[in-house]
Amino acid sequence: MSTFEDLGFSKVDIERESRTGYPEVIFGQGKTVDQVQAIFSALVAAHGRAMVTRASKEMADSIQSAFPEAIYRPTSKILTWGEPTQKYAGKVAVLCAGTADLPVAEEAADTAEWMGCRTERIYDVGVAGIDRLLAYREMIKEAQVVIVVAGMEGALASVVGGMVRRPVIAVPTSVGYGAHFQGLTPLLSMLTSCAAGVTVVNIDNGFGAGYSAAMIQQLVMEANRP
Repeated sequence: MSTFEDLGFSKVDIERESRTGYPEVIFGQGKTVDQVQAIFSALVAAHGRAMVTRASKEMADSIQSAFPEAIYRPTSKILTWGEPTQKYAGKVAVLCAGTADLPVAEEAADTAEWMGCRTERIYDVGVAGIDRLLAYREMIKEAQVVIVVAGMEGALASVVGGMVRRPVIAVPTSVGYGAHFQGLTPLLSMLTSCAAGVTVVNIDNGFGAGYSAAMIQQLVMEANRP
């Protein structure tokens, strides 16, 4: 039996869930509406659920015509159908520095939720107004995993990394002025953080952060099984 379904333009990895715990996720950007719909249909048939990141409204309209219960979230541009097969006990806190970082933060939160995590959103708590962050200190410390999304100079990740005893997943965003270099400045800042325990994903990669948080939660659940 083949481990993938060959659609010609795409070889859908229908065995990925058995290997990693989660089905293949569709990256919508750069694909046509028809391609996304065909892959989406194959994943629903194989797993009973599917997710698209960077989905356009046109993609959402087309898929929702075939799958009326599919949910499109315009801020994160995530399109999903189906529910997680398991729910994790721990909570993932998703922080963002500014309101302009919301699309990336929502991509992280929506991804983690679709994969079975409970999330706590704490937005617009950048270091320019540090009291806003400190007001949520206890809530942040209660999380099992913390995702920090920030543009500009990306300092929020280092601050949070020094506050908690949990994994911190830092996401640099392409939000900022000139010498911010479309996210390169916060990326380098986060990579050179003096706070231990900060892991960094690619620029604007909220999906990667949410996925990694879910993998950590999955590992904790498996470790606690008798």
